[in-house]
Amino acid sequence: METLKMHSLDGVQRNIELIGKLFPNAITEVKRDGKVEHAIDFDVLRQELSDSIVEGREERYQFTWPDKKKAMLAANAPITATLRPVVADSVGKDGTPSGFDSENLYIEGDNLEVLKLLQETYLGKVKMIYIDPPYNTGNDFVYEDDFAQSAADYMDNSGQYDEEGNRLVSNPESNGRFHTDWLNMIYPRLKIAKNLLTDDGVIFISINDQEVVNTRKISDEILGADNFIASLIWQQRKGGGNDSRYIAVDHEYILIYSKNTNNLSDRWYISQTEEYLKRYKEVENDGRRYYWDTLVRNGLQNPIVITLTAPDGTSVTINSQKSKETVIKGLKEGTVRFTKTANGWSLHHKVYMKNGQVLRSILTEYGNNRSSGLELMDLFGKTIFDYSKPSTLLKLLCQLNTKNDDIILDFFSGSATTAHAVMKLNAEDGGHRKFIMVQLPEKTDEKSKAYKAGYKNICEIGKERIRRAGKQILSAGGGQLSFSETQPDQSAPIDIGFRCLRLDSSNMENVYYTPEETQQQDLFSLVDNVKSDRTPEDLLFQVMLDLGVLLSSPIEVKEIAGKKVFNVADGFLLACFDHDVTEETVKAIAQMKPYYAVFRDSSMANDSVATNFDQIFETYSPETVRKVL
Repeated sequence: METLKMHSLDGVQRNIELIGKLFPNAITEVKRDGKVEHAIDFDVLRQELSDSIVEGREERYQFTWPDKKKAMLAANAPITATLRPVVADSVGKDGTPSGFDSENLYIEGDNLEVLKLLQETYLGKVKMIYIDPPYNTGNDFVYEDDFAQSAADYMDNSGQYDEEGNRLVSNPESNGRFHTDWLNMIYPRLKIAKNLLTDDGVIFISINDQEVVNTRKISDEILGADNFIASLIWQQRKGGGNDSRYIAVDHEYILIYSKNTNNLSDRWYISQTEEYLKRYKEVENDGRRYYWDTLVRNGLQNPIVITLTAPDGTSVTINSQKSKETVIKGLKEGTVRFTKTANGWSLHHKVYMKNGQVLRSILTEYGNNRSSGLELMDLFGKTIFDYSKPSTLLKLLCQLNTKNDDIILDFFSGSATTAHAVMKLNAEDGGHRKFIMVQLPEKTDEKSKAYKAGYKNICEIGKERIRRAGKQILSAGGGQLSFSETQPDQSAPIDIGFRCLRLDSSNMENVYYTPEETQQQDLFSLVDNVKSDRTPEDLLFQVMLDLGVLLSSPIEVKEIAGKKVFNVADGFLLACFDHDVTEETVKAIAQMKPYYAVFRDSSMANDSVATNFDQIFETYSPETVRKVL
């Protein structure tokens, strides 16, 4: 029973709650009059709203580390990079080499910059994120951001020496520096990733003992502790362990957080395992399976004590979760029964099988390191990638909270297990899930089997895995399926392709961003503000990113009055980047009534076309938003 407040609304507390929804990391705890209260960490809030580092001096309960503010700044700082299409490496949705009609994406580049480029276009559109980041075992990081520290810088910044220069903490390199580097690496990436999730979206984070505690803390701060769902324990290996020092560690963790738990269903059901089905031995006339379970529930905090009369007249008293009226009704309908036991009588009720079973937090039946190795061996004919996750595990995670047209993102994609799992699941249930894989083109060791097999970096492995896995799925009968009613094309095969995109510097010359810094003598060499080596396709994808058009949108190329015109998303965006564009081309584009029409600043054939440009659109399509590069 709740006590009446007996006072008006606390406006301060309401504002704290509102700010907390936008910036959960700005909520801290303070002690006032002996009572712990929530408060706003104004230093953190100012940092979120600032484009420079804000210094703070107050001591408070918080999770922090050296250069945390720089990590926050890194998440918020804008960049001028772009994504360029790599058609030669792409695969069509039907498996055609160099096809470019797939709705899946494979992006090569540093994932922090890629996430920044995606955050506007894919804001609130990603249903599931899975990441398997570096586990921080003490090796150097591949993801080394600009603010990563040297050992000497870390010692100065973290206060591990006193004023006389004495070391304050033993073995500081292993105890501190690597944690700091790892936290600085993961923080801005998770911060941006949160923004990409749908309101009912979920993120899964694979991690081991080295950083699981810090991952929980950093995720609580970014995503909110209330949105923590569970920590799954995955048995990564069976047997072995002779190399262990104390205990053979056979497991890793998968932390699950949601964007907002209030938008999730109470339980996630998975397909029934054979062991689960064995329990439901009884079958009703209508085909429903069930088993008899006891109604007695000892140890309940608030049990319902009911007394009933058994068939022989004996009085039976039990602790139950069901009311007496419900039990009596069940006895009449046959869903509850008395059972004779050695100690007297017991009450049992029918438990019916649901459409699926609830996932348990300990995963022992969804693949391991050995099965993932065999899976890659089956695809490539040799072992070329260590420590990949099995597709059975990723397929399970995808089943929990995705369906139909949902988007699944993995920005530490490695060997692209997540893409493999998405295609397998689509083949099984007729879904149209789309994946976005992001991977840094980390070079393979020259002594490795991958390098000797011709794979010079991890991206080459990931792309080839998707190609081979797609062909394998089609050859196994996954091409033509009986699709659900929500699938519009009843005969279309699953999408086994991907559009390959590569992170690069902006297509635009510096003069585009800083025209005020351009000297008069430079103007003749900078007549065109687009870099000379960039193609119209390059420009199109930077425009799509800038305007928030999904990078998987259908793209049709037309020729209008001799000029190349891109039709994106069925007329939503029309773009022409050719030179010497005439009024005929402008008029034709305007008559198609796109939402956006984009041209180069130097596109127009002459001053007359430039002068009449706006009038043409005002005549034929005044609602069209017109943009120039």
